[in-house]
Parts: sequence; C-alpha cells; structure tokens
Amino acid sequence: MSEEINENEHEEIIQNQVDSVQEETITKVTGMYKEWFLDYASYVILERAVPALMDGLKPVQRRIMHSMKDLDDGRYNKVANIVGHTMQYHPHGDASIADAMVQIGQKELLIDMQGNWGNILTGDRAAASRYIEARLSKFALEVVFNPKTTKWQASYDGRKKEPVNLPVKFPLLLAQGAEGIAVGLSTKILPHNFIELIDASIKYLRGKPFAILPDFLTGGIADFTHYNDGKRGGRVRVRAKISQLDKKTLVITEIPFGTTTTTLIESIIKANEKGTIKIKKIEDNTAAEVEIVMHLPPNVSPDKTIDALFAFTNCENAISPLCCIIDDNKPLFGGVTQMLKHSTDNTVQLLKLELEIQLNELEEQWHFASLERIFIENRIYRDIEEEETWEGVIKAIDEGLKPHIAHLKRSISVEDIERLTEIKIKKISKFDIDKAKQFIESLEEKIEGVKHHLNNLIEYSIDYFKNLKEKYGKGKERKTEIRIFDDIEATKVAMNNAKLYVNRAEGFVGTSLKKDEFVTDCSDIDDVIIFRKDGKMMVTKVDAKTFVGKDIIHVAVFKKKDKRTVYNYIYRDGTKGPSYMKRFTVTGITRDKEYDLTNGNKGSEVHYFSANPNGEAEVVTINLRSVGSIKKLKWDIDFADLAIKSRDARGNTITKFAIKSIDFKSEGVSTLKPRKIWFDDTVQRLNVDERGELLGEFKAEDKLLIATQSGKIKAVKPDLAMHFEDNMIVLEKWKPQKPISVIYYDGEKERYFVKRFLIETTEKEELFISDHPKSQLEIVATDYRPIAEVLFSKRNLDNLKVNLEEFIAIKGIKALGNQLTTEKIKQVNLLEPLPFEEPEEEIIEDVDVVDEEVIEDVLPLEIEEITVVTPNEQELSVEEKAEIALQKSIAKKKAEQKKIDDENQTKLF
Repeated sequence: MSEEINENEHEEIIQNQVDSVQEETITKVTGMYKEWFLDYASYVILERAVPALMDGLKPVQRRIMHSMKDLDDGRYNKVANIVGHTMQYHPHGDASIADAMVQIGQKELLIDMQGNWGNILTGDRAAASRYIEARLSKFALEVVFNPKTTKWQASYDGRKKEPVNLPVKFPLLLAQGAEGIAVGLSTKILPHNFIELIDASIKYLRGKPFAILPDFLTGGIADFTHYNDGKRGGRVRVRAKISQLDKKTLVITEIPFGTTTTTLIESIIKANEKGTIKIKKIEDNTAAEVEIVMHLPPNVSPDKTIDALFAFTNCENAISPLCCIIDDNKPLFGGVTQMLKHSTDNTVQLLKLELEIQLNELEEQWHFASLERIFIENRIYRDIEEEETWEGVIKAIDEGLKPHIAHLKRSISVEDIERLTEIKIKKISKFDIDKAKQFIESLEEKIEGVKHHLNNLIEYSIDYFKNLKEKYGKGKERKTEIRIFDDIEATKVAMNNAKLYVNRAEGFVGTSLKKDEFVTDCSDIDDVIIFRKDGKMMVTKVDAKTFVGKDIIHVAVFKKKDKRTVYNYIYRDGTKGPSYMKRFTVTGITRDKEYDLTNGNKGSEVHYFSANPNGEAEVVTINLRSVGSIKKLKWDIDFADLAIKSRDARGNTITKFAIKSIDFKSEGVSTLKPRKIWFDDTVQRLNVDERGELLGEFKAEDKLLIATQSGKIKAVKPDLAMHFEDNMIVLEKWKPQKPISVIYYDGEKERYFVKRFLIETTEKEELFISDHPKSQLEIVATDYRPIAEVLFSKRNLDNLKVNLEEFIAIKGIKALGNQLTTEKIKQVNLLEPLPFEEPEEEIIEDVDVVDEEVIEDVLPLEIEEITVVTPNEQELSVEEKAEIALQKSIAKKKAEQKKIDDENQTKLF
C-alpha cells in the first residue's frame, strides 16, 4: 500500500514539474513577442535602415568612412581590403558592406574611384571588390573627419573605438539622398544639388528665405509642384528628356531618376507589344551619356508618340518622398528645409568647437613658448645645479620663474616645469631670442585671428561654405531641369491597337465581332459612344463584345470634353407627336448610363442623325406623308440656322405632320467660331484654357509659324499635342502674305547676308540659312517693315540702321540674299518696326458652342423654340403667301417675347 502511495506521489511530482515547465515556456514566448521583437525592430531602425540626422549616414556607411580614414595614406586601396577592415566595426557580411560602398561611390562625392564601379545609367553592376580601388576624396577629408571633435564609442566586440557620429560640416544627407526600409517605417530622401545646398545654407545664416529642390545625377526633367518640402504625402514627377531628331526618329538623352536604360527600354518594348505605342526599331547607344534612338513607323506622329511614352512607359515616373531620420535614437519625420537648418546649425557648432580647440592649443603653445623663453633667457636652468632631489629641482625652477610670470595668462603647473626640464642642452645653447620673440608674436596674431572668428562666427561660417563652393563646386551644376508638367490623358495619346466592330440590328459593339461591320481603329483603353434609333445614347468602355441596345444608328470613339464635334438631330416625339430638330455636343457623361435625347415619350424615333467633327451644318430635304389637306409635302432645312445647345434641349419644331423621309441635300460649312489658342511657356505647350500668351483665333485652315535659332522654319496646323524645341525663337499665327526678314552669317562665305521670303510650302520644315556648320542666325523678324541696327567691331564706325524692306526684295526661301556689309560686325539688334496698317480680316458671324455642364442629375429648362419652316415660296398662291407672312409676323413677336423671358432665366444649354 505504501508503495502505491509512493508511486502516486511520484507521478504527481512529475506532473507538477511538467506543468511548471509548460507555464515557464509560455511565459518565455510571451516575453519574446513583447520584448525581443521590439528590440529587433529598434535595431533595424537605428542600426541599419535609417540615416542619422547629425551626419546623414547609416551605420554601415559611417563605418566604411571610418575604416577608409584608418587606412588612408593618400593612395588607392583595394575595395576588398577596405571591406575586410570595415568588418572589425560592422558585424555583417562582406557583400552588404561592398554594396553600400559602391552606392556611396556612385554618388561621386566622398570617394575617389578607380576601376569599374558600375553605371547608374545602364544599371550595370560594379566589378568584384578585389578588382576595384578607392580612396577618400579631398572633399571628404576636409568635411567629414576631425578626431578632436568626434565622440567615440566601443565597437560591437569591444576591441575597437568607432565614432558615434562623424563631425560632418555639410548637409551630406540632402546631397546624397537616402532610402531604406525598416520594421514599421521607411525613408526616402531625394538627393539635392551641391551648389544649391551651399547657397541655401548661406541664405539661412544671413536670415534670408530659401527653398531647395532635388537634383538627380541621371538628369532628366522634373516637376516639383507637389514636392511638399520632402515630407510624407509629397509627390515628384520625373521624365526622360526626349527630343525629335527628325519626323521618323526620337532620341532619349536623359533618363528619369530611379530608372536605368535597361528598364526604360524594357518598358518601351512592353508598351509597343501591347500596342499603346508604335516603335519600328529601338537602339541603345548609351556609353558615358544616354542615347536611346527610337525609329518610328510611317504615318506615326512624333509628338503623339512622345506623349504616349510619358503615359505608358517608364519615361515618366512618380516619386513619393518621405523624410525620416534618426535624432536622439528616435525616428523623426520632417522636411528638407528643417534638415538643412539643423545641418547648418550643426556645422556652425562644429566650426565653433574647432575654433575653441584651436584657440586652446594656440594659447598652450604661447604659454609654454613664453615659459621657455623666460627659462632660457634668465638662465634659470643654472638654479638647479646645486639641487640633489627632484622636488628641489621643481622648487628651484618655480622660484626662479616667479619674478617673470606676471604677464602669463594662467598659473604655472608642475607639468609645465617638468616640460622645462626636458629641454635639451643643444636647444639652450642655440637659443635665438629674436626668433623666440617672433614666434610668440606670430602665435599672438593667430590667437587674435581665432578670437575674431569666434566673435564673428556666422560670417566665418559663411566664408567656410563659400570656400567649399569655390573648391568643390565645379562640375556640380544642376543636372535635372525644373518644369511644370501638363497632364497627359492616356486615351488621347494611346496608339490604335484594336479594331472596333458593330452589329447594328442585334445591338452589339466590340473588338471581337470580326464578321460584322468594321467601324474604326481604336485603342483598348478608349470609350465608345452609341446612338440608337429610339433616341437613346450611351458611352461605354471598349471591350471584346458589349450589348448596348438594338437598332444602332451611329457608333464612334468618344472624345471627352470635345466641343468641336456637333451632332445634328431630327426626331419624332412619341408615336404621333410633332417632329423636332436640334444641334448639340456631348462633352461629359457617366459611363454606361443611358441618356434619352428625346422628350421621353414612348414610341419616339430618330428621323435623321449626323455627326460633324468640326461643327458642319448640312442642308436636308423634308418629305411629308400625303395625308388629308396638306398642301406642301416637301421643303429644305438648313441646320446652320439652328443654334448649338444642350443635348437635353427639346429643339425647334419642324412640323406636326408625319414625316415620310428626310434626304441629305448638300454639305455645309463649319458654324463654329475660330478657336482661340494660347501658348504656356511654363510647360511649353499649346492650350485653349487661357493659360499663357494668346496666339490668336484659328480657323480650320489657319496655321502656326515656328522658327528656331538653328535656322529652321515651318507653318503647320496647330495641334494641342505639339512639342516645341528649346531653341524656338518665333511662335505666332502665320499670315501667308507677311514676309519673313532674316540677317544671318554665312559660314562658307564668312559674310553677313540679308534675305526676305514667303513660306510657300506648309507642313514642311525648311532651312532658311545656309547649311554650313559655321553659319549662324542673327535675327529673324516677322514685321512688315522691320528695322535693324548694326554695331561694328571698329570703334570709329557709327552704328548702321537698315530698313530691311528697302534693302532687299522678297525672294525664295533658298536664296542667299544680299550682303549686309564687308566690315566686321560686333552685334545686330532688332529695333521698333516702321508703322504699317494691316489689312482687316473678314469677320464671320459664326455660331459658338455653348459649354455643357457635366452634371447629370440636374434637368435643363425645357423651353420650346417656335419657328415657321417655309417651303419654296415661288410655288405658292397669293393667299398662301399672305397666310405665311401672317404666321411669320406672329412668330417674330413670340420670338421677341421669348428673348425677354430668356434673359430672366438660367439656362443649362
């Protein structure tokens, strides 16, 4: 029995031990989750991913720079050796150190590189670390290091000392930029321009406002409108620099930040395969500079292709900056302005600390030099000859110095006396009192200079920044061009990569209905507008096959905000109601929503429909059914007599009788007003939104005159998608009879010539100066009677005024022209032209398009316009003519009354 009890107790004890172990294990897991994960997150944030505010470096970067300073002897070191040395301070693998070092080197600021360090343009990696070499740059040696002002800490194994932060006297973090992903947060600080950072620091020290914007080594173009000082929520748009070599060739010469030529070309090829752009061939000629050549197929617009490259490839990217740094072992979110101010203040404090250390060292030198001079000049060293003990020697020297130390700046210490005893007999015997005095005086001058710098610390700091700019600023000018980008609508620039078909009877549209009626080429991101016979309209996305309703009368690619396309419309209201006619545009819709263009009565039907891309108004013939006593069954209607209004307007009444048919009689002309076009110099684009300089009112046949400094000129139809060269000097509405006057230098004949010509061939770019490499355009004038002033190189020659109209007659564009002078010309200026009265242009009373509000929930005011449609009066009797005249009189009075009423109402059309 006792054995059983013992066994039970033993099992109970074992079970208790197991339970205890289980409880202990559960506690440890909880502790791991609560404490160890937080430790890990803190380690990744503080020790790996996020740079410090004080010096702008991550730990691995700081340790690399410290190791390079340890090894520095002015010569190049193998990167493999530097990596191995850094591992004494950085407890990670050699690969991470080598990659971090390559990244520092590629920023071309702190490290002088030798060998293949990779290429930031192409994305090529650096050679193995055993093949490449590095040393600290002169800039790094001057700005980054100073052991006297550095705070030190033990390395990870306690064997070495490493800097807590390097004493960097420059906004290094903003110059290099930084990117890192930690646990729960990340950072992305964009690089800024070296010179602009120095200028901003100087402005800050002078109390002036400043602003800094990123600058990228890859160049390109950037829009910093929403940079938001680099804070969270900001956005930067970067673009490649694309130029048009000729009508069939585009060249990319700079790439956007964050891409390489490899990834850029891959995105272009992918877009080409998808069909959103069309490229015939692409060549990568990149070496020291980017050169990606794209050959276009025939009949492809270069301007549209450039926009498509921005819309569908990596030629345009968006960057979201996030300024996060470590300050006092805590993550800090701020802006680049705040960072620059802190860095500048830190630089000032470091310069102050350096000056204070220098002052203390100079004063110590002066103090000991003065003691040395007293000790030797007064032969105090002889007083120790009789002394037998060390204490006696110290006391004897101290007593000997007392009568001569009143001018000293501090008391004499035992260490000072011990140093005097270390002076060699050889130095005493060769001591020169005059040289000693000169040395002490030079120290006093240096001390006064340092004190002056301390008393004028801000000016000293400004001079320090100016010196950095002068010594290291060459070649560090801004590489990224700052611009404001216009928004590119993808649907407007996408190349046609699909074909649209329609089955009118069954009511299907799509790209897969290849057995049905072909409509047009389109893009797979386009919208399609559909009109049906029952008076319904809708807009839907291009798809393989979509049901939109039976009896389709019109289908086309829909252009949003298109005010130029006008729809002419005649419909019957209900099954037996009157017929109406109207003209309208469709500028804004809700996709896949069905719109009723009639009065909404059941049985309404469309009699006539036409879509006119430039607002044309045709003439149609109305044929009535022969029912009852109707006397006139046929007459003509001109849509030009009808105003363009909202699509929801009822329209004008045609007849209350049944219409048999409506026949097209004759084409009309555009009834739209000439379009006003502006040029926005900020974004270098045309627009109709009243931004920039007004170029004029353009009708369908009007053209733009464009001339460049390279001597090329053309008259082309204005297109809002056009791109303009940077050297454009003339942009205006072209007047065919207005001569163009030119003064240019001919490189072959080495003389200046004058010519005047008219452009005879439009839509073609022509060279109007000679094609010699040294030929150069001086002035181009588009005035009728221009006057030029010529300044000669010889001082004894008076300035010459030339009336270009009298100097030469109008000749061909390829003519050489008349020689201006045989004398050497210093400068040619264009003066105010002579007065000239331009012929007045014929004013055409055109119909304007009424803007349509894109608001679908508000119904327009339904105001019926009453008109009388008149048949051919030559076929009417006298009684019928009298009746028509009476109806016209009544209609006129009603129209006048309606006009008064309209002025007091708000119309939506």
